[in-house]
Amino acid sequence: MIKPVRKAVIPAAGFGTRMLPATKSVPKEMLTVVDRPILDHIVAEAFAAGVEHVVIVTGRMKGAIEDHFDHGFELDVSLRNAGKHAIADRLKQETPKVGSISFVRQQEALGLGHAIWSARHVIGDEPFAVLLPDMLMVGETPCLTSMTGMHARFGGNVIAVEKCKPEEAHKFGIVSLKVSPDGPLVNGLIEKPAPGTAPTNLFISGRYILDPAIFALLENQTPGAGGEIQLTDALVALMASQEIRPFEFRGRTFDCGSPAGFVAANLAMAMRRPEIAELLADEISAIARRNGSLVPAAA
Repeated sequence: MIKPVRKAVIPAAGFGTRMLPATKSVPKEMLTVVDRPILDHIVAEAFAAGVEHVVIVTGRMKGAIEDHFDHGFELDVSLRNAGKHAIADRLKQETPKVGSISFVRQQEALGLGHAIWSARHVIGDEPFAVLLPDMLMVGETPCLTSMTGMHARFGGNVIAVEKCKPEEAHKFGIVSLKVSPDGPLVNGLIEKPAPGTAPTNLFISGRYILDPAIFALLENQTPGAGGEIQLTDALVALMASQEIRPFEFRGRTFDCGSPAGFVAANLAMAMRRPEIAELLADEISAIARRNGSLVPAAA
């Protein structure tokens, strides 16, 4: 019997150096895409996929993350005293239920693999999802929802992949595939292959469903690139005993850990909001007419 994916890990202990100076005092995960923190979008994706318990791995100076997902008593009272009951009710409704989110501290910055391993005692002996908090993935069906459907059918491990231009494959972590009666399986993970040598143009995206056997591999994993415990290295070892299936996500992914990706995510998500889209479209058109300048052209 295949166990359902009931838990998810979101590693949120990184420094967000690509977004400095914004992340000097604000966790990168709390930067807002329109009017919701990036992390809020990721947590919502997890719950929409049927996850019952989200484990957020944090580090020092990340207290704002815990505060965000807590019930803001003082704010609730203030809003209701001001007669803003609709806003207060919406915030209450969007606050996760008690016990549905827990926090684990990654005490040393030893890499993605180590951050996931830090959540092992909360996850226990069951399959779990991993969602990278700076990768906002938008599609008709949420990425993790599709992945849990694949896992419910086949079990094992599932990783999200996306297509890149073949000439850009050297910029990414690329998967190689083999044929099986039930569809393709991952049989290799190549980090930034030399130009022209990539076996496919499918790169590893920001979502995983993993068997708990990964924890034992991570615990004994030799530090890899950058002296960190790399999840990719553990996945390569896992392939010796378990199947890893690729799920090709066909929506749009925004790397909110980079300035360009962050701005693109804000524009795309704002244009999905009717009350914002019309005004924003006019502003984008005006900027485009000025060739990107905010200053009107001289008459």
